[in-house]
Amino acid sequence: MGKIIAIANQKGGVGKTTTSVNLAASLGALEKKVLLIDADPQANASSGLGLDVEAIEIGSYQVLEHTATAKEAIVPSNAPNVDVLPAHIDLVAIEIELVDKEAREYMLKKAIHDLKSDYDYILIDCAPSLGLLTLNALTAADSVIIPIQCEYFALEGLGKLLNTIKSVQKIHNVTLDIEGLLLTMYDSRLRLSNQVVEEVQKHFSDMVFETIIQRNVRLGEAPSYGESIINYDVASKGAVNYLSLAKELINKNEL
Repeated sequence: MGKIIAIANQKGGVGKTTTSVNLAASLGALEKKVLLIDADPQANASSGLGLDVEAIEIGSYQVLEHTATAKEAIVPSNAPNVDVLPAHIDLVAIEIELVDKEAREYMLKKAIHDLKSDYDYILIDCAPSLGLLTLNALTAADSVIIPIQCEYFALEGLGKLLNTIKSVQKIHNVTLDIEGLLLTMYDSRLRLSNQVVEEVQKHFSDMVFETIIQRNVRLGEAPSYGESIINYDVASKGAVNYLSLAKELINKNEL
């Protein structure tokens, strides 16, 4: 039975999509069957795995409004063992369209429920907001990974996100778990980076992944080629970090 993991943080630019794409590719490289669901209207996770976003006819928008099934929307990516349920800019409209629907928070959960037996891991790349799309992802997920960048405003907004997760646990998804906080964009030369790491580890100790994602030029270049860091430069620091994260996730869940 597959595990559904949402990758969420309402702050933009913290490495959500980078983590979604590269964790999916790393799990795939370690022989796990992975589905990446793009629940962000910017569709960067879809293009980051080589899909032509403009050419997408069926994606997460059609799945959420139930005009297509998830299975009809899934396409293979250029990363081994990784499929994608892609997004399109259309997805922007879904929040307005779902707003007066009954059980609107459960649309994604219903749509992907049958897929759990087809995959080892289902990752959901969330939009940088705490709107209805992210709420759908948290309601559908078994757990959530929260990327936090090692920068000045790192912990700002984290309280709000943790409160949202608490209220989702209370109302929509009792079993939702925090898989872990993931420190991203770490630069060992910066005192600030080290202070953020210390601060997060002090406050959240066991909840923090041991793997820290370092700042890496190759990691930034890979999406412009429509490739994960594993395809683009498997020897780079970014690839080593994400493979380490994938192993940590597998060890935590499967041992």
